[in-house]
Amino acid sequence: MTSLSPVRGFDWSNLALRALSAAILLPAALAAVWFEMGPGQAAWPFLLMVVAAVARLSVEWGRMSAPAGRVRVSTAVCAAILTAIFFAQRDNMFIAWGVLAGGGLLAAIVARGVAERPGNAALGVFYIGAAAVCLIWLRAMPEGRWWVFMAFAVAWTADVAAYLIGNLVGGPKLWPRFSPNKTWSGFLAGLLAAALAAVALAALPVFKLNPWAAVLAGLCGGLAGMAGDLWESMLKRRFGVKDSGTLIPGHGGLLDRVDGLMFVVVVLSIFRLVNHLGWGH
Repeated sequence: MTSLSPVRGFDWSNLALRALSAAILLPAALAAVWFEMGPGQAAWPFLLMVVAAVARLSVEWGRMSAPAGRVRVSTAVCAAILTAIFFAQRDNMFIAWGVLAGGGLLAAIVARGVAERPGNAALGVFYIGAAAVCLIWLRAMPEGRWWVFMAFAVAWTADVAAYLIGNLVGGPKLWPRFSPNKTWSGFLAGLLAAALAAVALAALPVFKLNPWAAVLAGLCGGLAGMAGDLWESMLKRRFGVKDSGTLIPGHGGLLDRVDGLMFVVVVLSIFRLVNHLGWGH
């Protein structure tokens, strides 16, 4: 009979670095989401935040996927996504998604000769770009500010709960092949925390979402966030890197910080679209 994995000593130094990073980044991100130019329109701090994030994520993607041609790949990926964001901000979502598709193809062509797998450039466009376009769309929707806050809350509470419980309780590994530090105890704690965070936000008078819909949104978002975390772990192993970068102390690169959030944004955008059609009020 296989014994359970022993409980690891808690990494307090890493937790302190994570807390410090969050204390700096969290207020800035929330403030950028809060401000508006008009009904359904995000202010320039929000757009600047998204653009800056896309630029940094593109740099990290080029570094990981094509070390020999990182500048060319990063530039191609970033240009494609920023063009899609331009159309998304102007409420031309059909064109925005078309630009992502065409931009992914062009990025792969640009990467030929400098990348071992040019298709990774196209993957970067879709991976980063889908989340960016969905984030722009979600913020522009009615109650969009609160939906973006929900995405943040679901992703971050799930991540914190999974990290804390996974380190303190330990137990069987979730997927040791790609992410040896993640446990089933952390996974379940993350799901519960995500659901509670969604219900707490939905309880606000300004948020028209019934409690059961909020529970479902939290669970789906929590699953998406942890899937995004595992997906990035798989990508890093595929590319042979430990972290996507060194930008954020305690986390690594920006992609290491927002990998789960990117998946949450896409899933909650789909959920918001269904809700917009009349379900969940």
